[in-house]
Amino acid sequence: MLAQAADNEKGLKRTLGAGNLVALGIGAIIGAGLFVRTAAAAGQAAGPAVTLSFVIAAIGCAFAGLCYAEFAAMIPIAGSAYAYSYVTMGELIAWIIGWALIMEYALGAATVSIAWSEYLNTLLGGAIPYEWSHSPFESFTDSAGVLHQGILNAPALIILLLLTLLLIKGTQESAMVNAVIVFIKVAIVLVFIAVGWQFINPANHTPYMIPEGTAPFTDSAGKVIADYSGVFKHGWGGVLGGAAIVFFAFIGFDAVSTAAQEAKNPARDMPIGILGSLAVCTILYILFGHVLTGVSPWQDFVDPVKGREASVAYAISTYMPGYGWLATAVTIAILAGFSSVILVMLMGQSRIFYTMSNDGLIPKAFGDLHPKYKTPYKANWILFVFVGAFAAFVPGHVAGDLTSFGTLFAFVLVSAGVWLLRKKEPEIKRPFRTPAVGFVSTMGVLVCTGMIIALDRQTLTVAFVWMIIGLIIYFAYSRKRSKLRNFADVLPTADDFEKRSL
Repeated sequence: MLAQAADNEKGLKRTLGAGNLVALGIGAIIGAGLFVRTAAAAGQAAGPAVTLSFVIAAIGCAFAGLCYAEFAAMIPIAGSAYAYSYVTMGELIAWIIGWALIMEYALGAATVSIAWSEYLNTLLGGAIPYEWSHSPFESFTDSAGVLHQGILNAPALIILLLLTLLLIKGTQESAMVNAVIVFIKVAIVLVFIAVGWQFINPANHTPYMIPEGTAPFTDSAGKVIADYSGVFKHGWGGVLGGAAIVFFAFIGFDAVSTAAQEAKNPARDMPIGILGSLAVCTILYILFGHVLTGVSPWQDFVDPVKGREASVAYAISTYMPGYGWLATAVTIAILAGFSSVILVMLMGQSRIFYTMSNDGLIPKAFGDLHPKYKTPYKANWILFVFVGAFAAFVPGHVAGDLTSFGTLFAFVLVSAGVWLLRKKEPEIKRPFRTPAVGFVSTMGVLVCTGMIIALDRQTLTVAFVWMIIGLIIYFAYSRKRSKLRNFADVLPTADDFEKRSL
């Protein structure tokens, strides 16, 4: 890996400074997590104290971010947690973390595409029937007593298909387009905060946390849609539960580490890029959550029809008279931003598949390049089928929580890997050293593990089954075909060296 980093260092121009990396991180972080998961966390667990949930999630990310920074500076290539775990903990752990990253990138793309569908329907005034914009596991009873049952989420499937075709063709977004999208995202957040501040109703922030004993919410048919009896559904427990939900909003800062080979000074710029983007986004998130729950009572975000998904547009149109134009502008800007996030996630996942295929852990087809466009087109199509199935048939909150699990699990292993490599290989050159590595690494593991535990039982059960499936595939298929293992089989043994010396 170090040799590969040295080769890349000679061939690639190091043009990115700290400011570029911070902008990259902000562009990758601000997306569906902020505009959708804020309302979900407020309505399901934290109430107005979702601002504190953002703080807790940011602390967990900061510990993991410091660990990412050491790896990115030490191995300055376009790697990921998969590559870092390969170096520190071997093939099995690398497989586990690679399998978990599928939950981050693939399910993340599915979650964002579902949010894209919701915002498109809002922009079109609800023109898309409920049945064709929701999964078959979702339903609601309207005011006339008519039950609407979802069939599939067609808009989410369409945007995934279009972006998959774009990736296969290999068309790259220019730096200017990316900069414009980042500018639009941040500008919309700032405009909403500035305009919405004057519409804050202090009564909406009292009490600040969901009280114990809060009655469950039911729809018009009497079906329970929110229950607050669990330990992570009210009070400080609800704040931690909310942190596990909004953690999805911070996914993307690890994308900064993939630009390490293009940083002018990785030892200095990578920590600034990773932690700087986290700091900026955390401040924006806290202010955004404060305004959103101040403008609209958190109870509104429990109802999936009134505003749990398209929460920002709902809050503006309902509680901010005279700013209908802002709701439309927000929706258009969010659709553009969501599209770029989906594109980055699909691209990142296809690259992980490509790397795992080159290591022999998954079939060779995932690494096949298009004869004309030189892109991993088979991986893109397989990914479209997998992500499309989730986007079309699984509710957004389920995919989002699974995405949080995959990311948190990866962060736990990266945090542990830094400390482990310090013990195993203390002499390796480390341009950036994580300060107080024992404390930072331990806290990264503990905080992220705590947020995993705070996820609902259904999410944890599905994630456990997913990881078991991954282990079965590894031992039944990947382990036998591993290039690393097969390469080790042909290396000379100690006896061979002894015979040659004689």
